[in-house]
Amino acid sequence: MKKHSFLGLFTLFFSFNAVAQTQWKELFNGTDLKGWTKKNGDAEYKIINKTIVGVSQLNTPNTFLCTDETYSDFVLELDVKVDIGLNSGIQIRSLSDLAINNGRVHGYQIEIDPGERAWSGGIYDEARNGWLYPLSINPKGQTAFKNGQWNKYHIEAIGSSLKTWMNGIPCANVLDTQTAKGFIALQVHQIKREEQNGLTVQWKNIRIATENLNDVIIKGSEEAPEISYLINQLSENEIRKGWRLLWDGKTTAGWRLANYDKFPTVGWTIQDGVLKVLGTKKDTLVKSGDIITEKEFSNFELEMDFKLTTGANSGLKYFVVEDRKKRAGTGLGPEFQILDDKVHPDAKAGVNGNRTTGSLYDLITSENLSEGNKDKRINPVGKWNKLRLVVHDGYVEHWLNNLKMVEYDRHSQIFRNLILKSKYSTYPNFAQAVSGHLLLQDHGDEVHFRSIKIREF
Repeated sequence: MKKHSFLGLFTLFFSFNAVAQTQWKELFNGTDLKGWTKKNGDAEYKIINKTIVGVSQLNTPNTFLCTDETYSDFVLELDVKVDIGLNSGIQIRSLSDLAINNGRVHGYQIEIDPGERAWSGGIYDEARNGWLYPLSINPKGQTAFKNGQWNKYHIEAIGSSLKTWMNGIPCANVLDTQTAKGFIALQVHQIKREEQNGLTVQWKNIRIATENLNDVIIKGSEEAPEISYLINQLSENEIRKGWRLLWDGKTTAGWRLANYDKFPTVGWTIQDGVLKVLGTKKDTLVKSGDIITEKEFSNFELEMDFKLTTGANSGLKYFVVEDRKKRAGTGLGPEFQILDDKVHPDAKAGVNGNRTTGSLYDLITSENLSEGNKDKRINPVGKWNKLRLVVHDGYVEHWLNNLKMVEYDRHSQIFRNLILKSKYSTYPNFAQAVSGHLLLQDHGDEVHFRSIKIREF
């Protein structure tokens, strides 16, 4: 009886273990590219020692080797090695539709980049919205990639959650609902220099799980900091950390006209979860004015999305102190500039570009401090951009699309000297209030806002 029970338990264990092992499916058979199709470019893909080898080639656009099958929820694992000097990526939930940009592959890309910025494992939105998760916001993740060696990628795409690990180190953690299903693809990036010709990126041990995902996800270990692109909605993680919606996506609750008791009846509208300031310069509407929060804030972190129309000008002001003696619809405070830098003349006004998007208006010019260059990676007119503002005591940061643009101490001598040389020099104690309102500016141009949220320190 005991022997029979032991055999039964052994059989049960063996059966369970076999199921656990067989839930993985190999995406590459090691001998040919059956089940894969090349799209967009002409870079070569060949097979060497059960490894897919992509070879860079001049005068061809980004090339993608795409699975014929599409996937929604899955866990993907593969090993990657790339030559220094070549950028690459792993597309997930990606699409290619002839009606959209002549079939150009677009969608989520898990970065492969041996460059100095060390963003491998980050998430880029190929041919659509740019960087969703640059690793400048996760310094630990920047240490994961090993140049000249095989790197193990673990990618989880479950519902709106996209997470990556590399060599066991958490790299990216995004919530986004743009695409629920699509193919997987291996990218050979376009090159522009002769010395890049013939560089290789290699993939092997490519496997995917689409069932019993709870058995193969990474649980109970550290995850990368979360970045949410949920629209007018908080994630469970944000709620735990004290975030709340500053605009509910439906009503005017919590906002009113500056120096006035009510929300304006013209000039602003709410439509399909978007708060819009209307382009009153182009129609017969009367310019309404700036709107402010009913509540004042001191130490906080704020995020929101904004979308510009051609030639538009607006801004987010903070530490705004009301003066009811002034006309309704105006407010004064330090400003996170929002501007169509390519068209609006204000981009060339001021000093050295200190009136461009992301700048502390008329005081400090925005630059890409995260990468150490002046490429601000602004999404163009008609695309959403993510704004982040951090204020802690005197220290202030401006972030644009998860890249730091400006940092300063509003109580410092340097800041006071900047004010003396600016248009604010005649305003006593400018930007020195202990607390103040947040303000969205009506500059007579149409600008869209959504997903406005805040947490206080």
